[in-house]
Amino acid sequence: MSAREEILARVREALTPAEVGPRGAEVGPPDAEVGPRGAEVGPGYRTASGLDEDALVELLVDRLVDYRARVEVVTSQGLAEAIRTRLEGKRFVAPDGLPANWLHPSLAESKVTDSREAPVDVVRLDELDAVVTSSAVSIAETGTIVLDGSPDQGRRAISLVPDHHVCVVPVETIVGIVPEGFTRLDATRPLTLISGPSATSDIELERVEGVHGPRTLDVIIVR
Repeated sequence: MSAREEILARVREALTPAEVGPRGAEVGPPDAEVGPRGAEVGPGYRTASGLDEDALVELLVDRLVDYRARVEVVTSQGLAEAIRTRLEGKRFVAPDGLPANWLHPSLAESKVTDSREAPVDVVRLDELDAVVTSSAVSIAETGTIVLDGSPDQGRRAISLVPDHHVCVVPVETIVGIVPEGFTRLDATRPLTLISGPSATSDIELERVEGVHGPRTLDVIIVR
């Protein structure tokens, strides 16, 4: 018996008939929990993190900083000033549904408004320095911010073309793990998942930023 045959024999011996599905695929035990859309999941599958607000914020900040995002936690009263600090002197685009009180009056002349009815073309977007949006859901464990195209987040293009993204994360939209995040999202909407500034690596693992999205990501968490 070859080594391959011996290994396969041991695998077959370890699996009981009840645990072998179609084409030999291993499936969960009979008492497996039922997950979304009736899919079976193992009994250890987590659907909630159990973390409180402070722990969620701390974990999300840790992950985002590890991804080289710049992060600040502010109160709602300090949000407009935090955004002004990051956008002062820059030409930027904002979705038409962004709350007006988020932007300091001094930024009015630098703002370009984008909407589905009057979209800013890609050439013009490329000429702008930055974009500011809100966000739909943020997943602390993976450090992922999700935009879903809502009026305060706008079209996907505006968050991908400018080189600097200022993203507002309301604390009530932070969840612990991926299953929690996707229960809050509508999968039919145009979802954009952001985990730090745009970056990629070549075969020699040389990191290059800004290839397919903003080179700089500022995240402002609002408590």
